[in-house]
Amino acid sequence: MGEIMYKVVELLNSLYSTFDIRIDTYDVYKVETIGDAYMVASGVPERNGDKHAEEIATMAIDLLAAIKQVKVPHTNSDHVQIRIGCHTGACVAGVVGLKMPRYCLFGDTVNTASRMEANSQPLKIHISKDTRDKLEATERYTMEHRGLIEIKVTIIFYFVN
Repeated sequence: MGEIMYKVVELLNSLYSTFDIRIDTYDVYKVETIGDAYMVASGVPERNGDKHAEEIATMAIDLLAAIKQVKVPHTNSDHVQIRIGCHTGACVAGVVGLKMPRYCLFGDTVNTASRMEANSQPLKIHISKDTRDKLEATERYTMEHRGLIEIKVTIIFYFVN
């Protein structure tokens, strides 16, 4: 069991290091990693107007391209598969804690983004209608209607291709 867990941590470290390097080219901020979740936001801590959805979508496409090249160590053909969820909206941000202060995001937007990821499919970028509306205005992205899914509330979903 210990050896397997060590390999999982080694794989996550490799993936997170790859992500950390790649996200530096975008106007995004790595908020946190918890277990196998890697949370990134745009428009925080510095606002960037309407660029946030485009920055996140372009970064997500880049991360998917990179991850398709990564194989699970010690297997012959298993590739790493990630799910990506994106939502656009307001949130509250601030530094919390005394012993280990952390910059955290709070609010419905954060919760919805988390649910977007949880209800996505492997190797897909799952976006809400709010994000789709922002991306559609740029005319740079191809999107596919996924339909209605209930995640506490019913939301119209799309994939970015």
